[in-house]
Amino acid sequence: MLVIESVPKGLYIDGAWRETPGALPVFDPATGKPLCQVADAAPADGLDALAAATAAQAGWARTPARTRSEILLRAQQLLLADAERLGTIMTLEMGKPLAEARGEVAYAAEFLRWFAEAAVRLDGGYLPAPTGGSRFLVTRQPVGVSLLITPWNFPMAMGARKIGPALAAGCTCVVKPAEQTPLSMLALAAVLHEAGVPPGVVNVVTTADPGALMTPLILDRRSRKLSFTGSTAVGKQLLELCARTVMRTSMELGGNAPFLVFEDADLDAAVDGAIAAKLRNTGQACTAANRILVQRGVADEFARRLTERMAALPMGPGTEPGVVLGPLIDADAVAKVSELVADARRRGAAVRLGGEPLAGPGNFYPATVLTDVPDDAALCHTEIFGPVAPLAVFDTEDEAVARANDTPYGLVAYVYTENLRRGLRVCEALETGMVGLNQGVVSNPAAPFGGVKESGLGREGGFIGIDEFLETKYIGVAL
Repeated sequence: MLVIESVPKGLYIDGAWRETPGALPVFDPATGKPLCQVADAAPADGLDALAAATAAQAGWARTPARTRSEILLRAQQLLLADAERLGTIMTLEMGKPLAEARGEVAYAAEFLRWFAEAAVRLDGGYLPAPTGGSRFLVTRQPVGVSLLITPWNFPMAMGARKIGPALAAGCTCVVKPAEQTPLSMLALAAVLHEAGVPPGVVNVVTTADPGALMTPLILDRRSRKLSFTGSTAVGKQLLELCARTVMRTSMELGGNAPFLVFEDADLDAAVDGAIAAKLRNTGQACTAANRILVQRGVADEFARRLTERMAALPMGPGTEPGVVLGPLIDADAVAKVSELVADARRRGAAVRLGGEPLAGPGNFYPATVLTDVPDDAALCHTEIFGPVAPLAVFDTEDEAVARANDTPYGLVAYVYTENLRRGLRVCEALETGMVGLNQGVVSNPAAPFGGVKESGLGREGGFIGIDEFLETKYIGVAL
């Protein structure tokens, strides 16, 4: 395919593309067939990338903020101008419908624009010492060389969400994309190169063995920051490694989002929100509604409307026109969703729609609605990462909040009610970093994205997103 051939396949180190003896295959999840092969970095390649980032760090930190900003703005414009090609690349390697992929390219571009604007607005402080005799100068400086690890489900947007603030703050970086979806990051690296990012400022290493590649980089004292998006289990392992050098970390980890529908909710709006929160990226999102809790008085009607809507959604390869639900990322993902649904059925859940994997080719699982899902079902305690909507009933507000909070995760929650007082009360009581009140999508480059408890550390996006890549320095000045 010409669109796949247009993507560089090597490692991007010190402003140049590098081939490797080994190769990492990339598959189309809609067919299960290979698309191409990309470079497979060895630990030595990773250390070369770190050396390049280290050599470029001082110069990039000294680069005027306006220059850094203009480079990011050029990259933003290049992304938007090439959205069709970049979206097609993403759909082919990841499976999401082409309309969503185009939207993700625009989302990635908006992160670059947001942080381009932030680069020229970094502030500090000046104040007299309370006891007199000196002055306090407060300035903010780049953390330094940053390691960025991105996931497969939003392969371009998550790269831009990390690279944007790193570059805006004056940090160089080494980026390790998910092995399932390296092409989108390599394409983004090519865009940044064209936009004028100097050699060594951004380095991209693809690998089939992330542990062997990244462990030496994390333990190397030249690395001063790790930003990771992925599972909580892997995040905990990385935190243990980072503790050895007390490396600065920010992590966006797993979720278990409750979606609460109260009796006074606008049911049409609630169903629309559930579709958006549950089925974006075919359910493969950390923000996906994982537990849908509906107040008893409207539970049957909500289930009927949701089932009707989900049954009408076209499924197929993401490149086909009109497709809303694409394939899951791989066969293991299909097996996981199948077992979670089977477990819920064994525990008493009723299947209103779907419930069985589809025959190949490709990694497809149909839109599924389960009702009467018990709290002890496995899918209530782990991310489903598929188009499965598990419904359960609650009676009181206190019960809904208690059940919503009964999880070690705390990324996002959704609340549907027409009662403003209840809405604010519940939003404040929910133990999550984000809440969608009467809306099913919370992600926005201008808003702080992140969770509490085992869903992560720090925030990405918003006014504070760049803070993750800055250190505060106090300078005492004697008079």
